[in-house]
Amino acid sequence: MSKGKVCLAYSGGLDTSIILAWLLEQGYEVIAFLANVGQEEDFKAAEEKALKIGATKFISVDCREEFVKDILFPAVQVNAVYEDVYLLGTSLARPVIAKAQIQVAEQEGCFAVSHGCTGKGNDQIRFELGFYALKPDVKVIAPWRLPEFFERFAGRKDLLDYAAEKGIPVAQTKAKPWSTDENQAHISYEAGILEDPNTTPPKDMWKLIVDPLDAPDKPQELQLDFEKGLPVKLTYNNKTVTAPLDIFLEVSALARANGVGRIDIVEDRYINLKSRGCYEQAPLTVLRRAHVDLEGLVLDKEVRQLRDSFVTPNYSRLLYNGSYFTPECEYIRSMIAPSQEHVNGSVRLSLYKGNVFVLGRYSNTEKLYDATESSMDELTGFEPTDTTGFIAIQAIRVKKYGEAKKAAGEKLTL
Repeated sequence: MSKGKVCLAYSGGLDTSIILAWLLEQGYEVIAFLANVGQEEDFKAAEEKALKIGATKFISVDCREEFVKDILFPAVQVNAVYEDVYLLGTSLARPVIAKAQIQVAEQEGCFAVSHGCTGKGNDQIRFELGFYALKPDVKVIAPWRLPEFFERFAGRKDLLDYAAEKGIPVAQTKAKPWSTDENQAHISYEAGILEDPNTTPPKDMWKLIVDPLDAPDKPQELQLDFEKGLPVKLTYNNKTVTAPLDIFLEVSALARANGVGRIDIVEDRYINLKSRGCYEQAPLTVLRRAHVDLEGLVLDKEVRQLRDSFVTPNYSRLLYNGSYFTPECEYIRSMIAPSQEHVNGSVRLSLYKGNVFVLGRYSNTEKLYDATESSMDELTGFEPTDTTGFIAIQAIRVKKYGEAKKAAGEKLTL
């Protein structure tokens, strides 16, 4: 007698293949769910593997268009970044995957959902908070937090041994013991030999982006056009692309071919552990660079400072922490579009051996920048003498600060 249907987030990889077999051992009927978020995956092979292991059904949902329009492009609008360098590739995919998984679970009559996230990572939080927001009565089975599972599979060696015993084919081997997570925005590498932060990743680990040293000797030029902060057109090599998904994928291909977007960092996980991660984040690197540059030309100074000091860091933190489907994130997301009303224009870029160079930018509609006003060679806009009063007003509190220091017998130091 089955204990009931469980919808498992299945990737075809090591962890979820073992979890699928384990759930069946426990007496559950399993629906294997795989979200297509642009990962370079053999979906047919994943389906065959899931069914061979014993899944009742395999369901793949194409989330690529929704991922770009509803998640990735808004992240570009807000210049999302975590701890200065991580462009949130894994975090950004979780809301769209969680939404699709709950839809499949409801469609198939599943009482529970399951995932392969470890008990020490961020993804368990991201998925489960999304599950509970989307379907508050759902039951979550998280094997990596259940003693009967993690005591049986103490590490990746145990998983690999079990897979070999059961005849479950997996891409990961003991010679390359790191885990990966891929979508159309990036791929991540962690665990195994990478847990030593001083270990240099082997050259053959990197899957998507050409080694900058091996990238073409000729720069790749392109132009990105934005409307209200959203990429609307890509032009390169006499080719024009306008569909959102196509823009994202073409930018990705150009960046990857030219060695753009590799990072190797130690980050602070939400659960208060530090973690070493290597990421290939080609498309977001290029799109964010172009968007930030255009904002310098067209975005009001005070709007930009408010957005950068409040909206961007809070959006990035909430996404990283798995709080997308929350009232606070809904509030923060509502602030993105108003800040982008005037982010209209074009940016010309050059990609060369891992670098992104801005060649120029212009806007035919936004007029905040005035070359004549800003010129050092022309007396226009305001009189130079006007600045005397501006400085005098700004100096009032600075003078008082200096006087207070002097009265206290203290010296200002560098």
